[in-house]
Amino acid sequence: MELLFPLLLVALLVPMFLGVRRQKREAAKVTEMQDSLKAGDQVITTSGLYGTVVDLDDTTVDLEIAEEVVTTWLRAAIREVRVETETETETVTDAIDTDSTGATAVDAIEESTEQTQTRLTKD
Repeated sequence: MELLFPLLLVALLVPMFLGVRRQKREAAKVTEMQDSLKAGDQVITTSGLYGTVVDLDDTTVDLEIAEEVVTTWLRAAIREVRVETETETETVTDAIDTDSTGATAVDAIEESTEQTQTRLTKD
């Protein structure tokens, strides 16, 4: 009985201590990533906006979110730096492949009003 309370206390404090250490380590990684940003990096903000870093200063980042559209964000709003891999590029290329008739996947999606009516009506 005398050892139960100290063991219970240790059992509760050790996971809490390890959790705090993990959070500090993750926060340090995010801060390091935000400090190492450079022009040309493709990033994702905490709100899910994709953009390309155009200009930087101590506290803000200018992101190009569309052609000729630049917005200013706090550095702390940058969640991650995107790294485009060859597999992402191949996936996009595979999705646009042509079929046997020479039509692309995008052409297959577009259909006329008559085709839509025919497809939706029951025989």
